[in-house]
Amino acid sequence: MPDRDAEGRTPEEIEAARKLFAGPCEFVAGAATIESLPGIALPEVAFAGRSNVGKSSLVNALTGRRSIARTSSSPGHTRQINFFDLAGQLYLVDLPGYGFAQVSRSMKETWQDLASAYLRGRPTLKRVCVLIDSRHGVKDSDRETMKSLDSAAVSYQIVLTKTDYLKKAEIPKAIAAAEAVARQHGAAHPQALPTSSETGFGIAELRAELRATAL
Repeated sequence: MPDRDAEGRTPEEIEAARKLFAGPCEFVAGAATIESLPGIALPEVAFAGRSNVGKSSLVNALTGRRSIARTSSSPGHTRQINFFDLAGQLYLVDLPGYGFAQVSRSMKETWQDLASAYLRGRPTLKRVCVLIDSRHGVKDSDRETMKSLDSAAVSYQIVLTKTDYLKKAEIPKAIAAAEAVARQHGAAHPQALPTSSETGFGIAELRAELRATAL
């Protein structure tokens, strides 16, 4: 039997995922309207989460780059759906952040409508990573998003971000709390994955999960 880590992944699977995410990663399109969404081409993995949860930082960490996805300290920075072509095998999709109050209601509704149209209309969408700040846990706006994904029958998985801010003993508690929420939702993957874009913690495991899910 091959050696496997705690999540059941072999070293070969971890290495194959590393090579995939180390490959060319090019910006394909930024869609601000439903009409501007790119055509169906490759399997897709999307990243959703509250504004400033660290979506763009996570995409950068996964690909080992600093500026594939632009980051900002100002919530609400991502105002369109950004598509990145990973080695001609997979699209990484950065969705606009939700839960940010300091924009107009009409702007928030526009973003929500765009995201909903994308999530319901992409047969190549294999997994949505719902990012949760590990310091704060699942918020009401996260639960609303999860309910929407349940209704759309879109598979999703909780990914905890910013675990470098937690004490080591606090990480298992954050995972357990997130997984307890996931069990309440029909389309949610039961396992929550802890990560840190700053230290690289959990990044290799998330790469392997996404590769196995999408390819």
